Amino acid sequence: MRSRPRIAVISPFLDKQHGTERCVAEQVERLSRRYEVHVYSSRVDDVNLSCALVWHRIPALPGPHLVAYCWWFIANHLWRWWDRRFHGMRFDLTYTPGINCLDADVISVHIIFAELRRQGRDGLSLRLNPLSSWARLIHRRLYYRLIMKLERVIYSRKRFLLTAISRKTAKNLKRFGPCEIPVIYYGLDPEQFNPGNCSRWRNQSRNLLGVPETALCLLFVGNDWKNKGLITLLEAAGYLRSANIRLLILGRDDPTPYQSAIKRQGLEHRTVFLPPRSDVEFYYSAADAYVSPTLEDAFGLPALETMACGLSVIVSSRAGVSEIITDRVDGLVLKDPEDVACLADMISELHNHPALRQILGGNAARTARQYTWDRNAAQLSSLFEQAIARRADQDKLTLQEVG
Repeated sequence: MRSRPRIAVISPFLDKQHGTERCVAEQVERLSRRYEVHVYSSRVDDVNLSCALVWHRIPALPGPHLVAYCWWFIANHLWRWWDRRFHGMRFDLTYTPGINCLDADVISVHIIFAELRRQGRDGLSLRLNPLSSWARLIHRRLYYRLIMKLERVIYSRKRFLLTAISRKTAKNLKRFGPCEIPVIYYGLDPEQFNPGNCSRWRNQSRNLLGVPETALCLLFVGNDWKNKGLITLLEAAGYLRSANIRLLILGRDDPTPYQSAIKRQGLEHRTVFLPPRSDVEFYYSAADAYVSPTLEDAFGLPALETMACGLSVIVSSRAGVSEIITDRVDGLVLKDPEDVACLADMISELHNHPALRQILGGNAARTARQYTWDRNAAQLSSLFEQAIARRADQDKLTLQEVG
């Protein structure tokens, strides 16, 4: 007889370089202390595998993303069926982040594609994009259409327990029927992200990145820079031409579309584009403030991490992370992420008042320390216990009906 419950975790890949995948990777490492965890995934990086954390590799199918996703969706069901049929692998619970299977017991929702489409934040308009990009956009539109169909089918089923990474995501989920949806915020590793580490590395990182000690260094992190509000930040920084400001832009997007705006705002020698690195806190240590005027974000993990490092943060009210921030106490909340003048005023205030930066940063570090991956995993484990108990009750009813 097994000494601990066995759970299946379904995710296309796991690593600690992406938001959703980072969250699940941190969760499974901690859940394996209590459960026998089996990860069904095509790729697993940065995760400490053990006897209680087993990876079942599902081969990835090369080709267009829509085809690869359809293969993944079918294949993870087939792999688990094979393990169940020929290896006697029975799971007490199946967990997945988002739309990955039809038979999950618990689903954590990190993004709602229907909401992105409704708001027009998906960037899939043919009219607003060059003809050369239409093939890619049509492919992505087909992918979105499939995911949105699956969202309607899966999220409306009462057999699933849903959890959201922010209140705004939980609110948007109500369109599918569920009323009470628990919120489990992202976490962080306090050993990695703390004011002490950033203070130790500050001089080294600023020297390496060419940031003068007297400059106000603003950090912008993320992919999909259009949605993350990079244009608004560039315009706000350009509005403050007389201020001694440097911009560090971190992400995988192509900077080419933003070069004209940088030149127009006179930011050519004040903007640096940086590639991602595993020790992202090295970049955090070079900054004085984190700025994210995002148009839409279910949470925004970099904001929480930079808060833990003791940085002042400016976040959009449309980002889920704003829910844990008290405006002008442990951060600044930009009500309208497209309000260039308001953002410029906030940046100017941080530039002109170092004492304010210190107060906001100190309060931010204390707030962020409450949100750890240990806390996140404990809250998820509590939800697992509910799901396992409910599943056991359903099995009893089924046996009674058969009898």
